[in-house]
Amino acid sequence: MKPFLFIKPINADQALAKKNETSQFIGGGTNLLDLMKKEISQPETLLDITDALSNTLQATENAVSIGATVRNSTVAINADIVSKFPLVGKAILAGASPQIRNMATTAGNLLQRTRCPYFYDISTACNKRKPGSGCTALHGNNRMSAIVGWSEQCVAVHPSDFCVALAALDATVSISDKNKKMITIPFKEFHRLPENNPERDNTLPANAMIRSVEIPANAFHKNCAYVKLRDRDSYAFALVSVAAALQLDGNKIIDARLASGGVAHKPWRWYSVEQYLKGKQASERTFSEAADMAVKETKPLAGNGFKLSLLRGAMHEALQNCLTV
Repeated sequence: MKPFLFIKPINADQALAKKNETSQFIGGGTNLLDLMKKEISQPETLLDITDALSNTLQATENAVSIGATVRNSTVAINADIVSKFPLVGKAILAGASPQIRNMATTAGNLLQRTRCPYFYDISTACNKRKPGSGCTALHGNNRMSAIVGWSEQCVAVHPSDFCVALAALDATVSISDKNKKMITIPFKEFHRLPENNPERDNTLPANAMIRSVEIPANAFHKNCAYVKLRDRDSYAFALVSVAAALQLDGNKIIDARLASGGVAHKPWRWYSVEQYLKGKQASERTFSEAADMAVKETKPLAGNGFKLSLLRGAMHEALQNCLTV
């Protein structure tokens, strides 16, 4: 690991003033330290922002605001999250391990990088790590790779479970740019698809910082579920995950939210499937047809066609589980 300078800013303004192209913010460090050990990220300075940014969660009638440095485990068990936004807690508890959840921060979760094995192997070509070098995964071992939204420049997937729930619930991200201007970014626009610039994971401006995440009040707290399929029960990232939430009037679906992890470069919303569900009766047939619709939108690679059956099963199960909570 390259030697670095460690600074602990006392507030957000000081942190922003010290941020430049050779420095990085660090919270829990659950991803950044891995990247530094693998020599993928080699900052000259680490700016520890754990005391500089908010570590509180505040709920109102209209929304909940989660501070940038609130730990994932704290979010998952918060009383307001459990009662008003349970999908978030379910997604977080499906991720990583208790040890990692106790360290990982809200902002850090949004900014974590892909776990594609070729990204972590600096001896291989990776456009995300070194733009223009090629994508080894495209014709290599792409079992874990994307089945939708990928480009020939990159087939990596976003690793977060927390972010899948945030995408489903139309969250927003509040940031401060380098000039200390506050900006709000809709969550659906925060992460991006690879296209021709896979090195860019998100739309966060250079040297800006995440201040908080807001989730608007919704009617999905009674009927929601998170299903995650992976190779083992802990310390494993999703092959496919599905966050599902329904607003019901009796057995009629008034509104629906569906998002997936493990399938794309960003948390993926199934907008057309959501539209299909609206106005339908919540039934085995409806859920089966919805899952079939999602599968038809995919474009698997040579080594991950098996994900289609996983996606279909996970979506069907998640929708069914919405009725049994």
